[in-house]
Amino acid sequence: MTPTNFWATLKRFDAYAKPMDDFRIRTRSGGILTVLSGLVMIILFASEFRDYLQPQMKEELFVDTSRTGKLKINVDVIFSRISCDFLGIDAMDISGEQHIDIEHNIYKRRLDLDGKPIEDAQKDVQIGAIAKIVNTANKTSEEIGTQNGTNAVGEVVCQSCYGAENEKTKCCNTCNDVREAYRIKTWKFDPRGIEQCRDGLTSEIEERALKEGCQIYGYLEVNRVGGSFHIAPGKSFIINHIHVHDVNPFASTDFNVTHQIKHLSFGQHLDLESVDAGAINPLDGVEGVAEKGAMMFHYYLKIVPTTYTQTDGSYFPSNQFSVTRHSKVVSVMAGEGGMPGVFFSYEMSPVMVKYSRKEKSLGHFLTGLCAIIGGVFTVAGILDKLIYNSSRLIEQKIELGKAT
Repeated sequence: MTPTNFWATLKRFDAYAKPMDDFRIRTRSGGILTVLSGLVMIILFASEFRDYLQPQMKEELFVDTSRTGKLKINVDVIFSRISCDFLGIDAMDISGEQHIDIEHNIYKRRLDLDGKPIEDAQKDVQIGAIAKIVNTANKTSEEIGTQNGTNAVGEVVCQSCYGAENEKTKCCNTCNDVREAYRIKTWKFDPRGIEQCRDGLTSEIEERALKEGCQIYGYLEVNRVGGSFHIAPGKSFIINHIHVHDVNPFASTDFNVTHQIKHLSFGQHLDLESVDAGAINPLDGVEGVAEKGAMMFHYYLKIVPTTYTQTDGSYFPSNQFSVTRHSKVVSVMAGEGGMPGVFFSYEMSPVMVKYSRKEKSLGHFLTGLCAIIGGVFTVAGILDKLIYNSSRLIEQKIELGKAT
């Protein structure tokens, strides 16, 4: 077959036969549709190209079989009407493990009633230790020596614990020592009549207990099982497997637990552009207003383990959670259980969510581009034919005098 015959035969496969220019009719409506179609193609092309450059977020669900390791709880809560001296944080889980008066990685910042910081944040210490530190600054060297168990001449001083002595505590040289001995004995502590409490060791702290605010922030690590933690006023301890808070010399109704949750999350910080941030940490910025004294705020959390995989294959685990809120007034006279404070009960979901970022393939982009061009061209052709036939039909009626 000669080259001439080959090219002649190839013309038979032309699916795009071209009419002669003499038989083509160009209209104004067709020109307008062509310009509009071109603009639409450009807009859709830009949208498709931008979507191609951005990685695609893929969401998958798995059964979570990992229950080892620790769960990190990030917390930042502001109490506007309770001083830091009378606030503590405790945690417990369904395995029976309890953490009382958590101090590690927890910080407290004193605030005035307007929410402004009074001093820099301090590492959380025991209530009695705070009292001891604060009042030592107001004592003479002789008084400091007596408080530490020796007087100015080096003689050992052992003051009475008022019947609360035990194997661990033989001497109570400070008001806090007496308070701790009474707590171990599960006795009610009343500073009136206690010689060690007459020198004002706790008077300053008790005076500002309801005249300051406090910001508690930091993190705590617990087992990856269901459990709870709470922030409540008073010294916490356990009596016969019952969790108790000692708020002496105050009553439960004296504490206003109005609070603001600045941040609460579990695990590492999860920052996904395509996921609503409110769905990840729904308690951020939530406020709880105590209209009456001795109010108990309870937050029930359902934690969903979440992993995030980047385009380079690296990933890090985190958690999302949903929340249900409840509050009530605790009435001791009515025999209701509970105590004033903010309580968080959490439960681990058996389902894990996996977010994966994947780049779109070039073939996917080209397929979408062809669909845009072909689709717009076809729709524009249908509209052009409809407009052209309609205009011809109207012209024929006008020529025949049938147009109304």
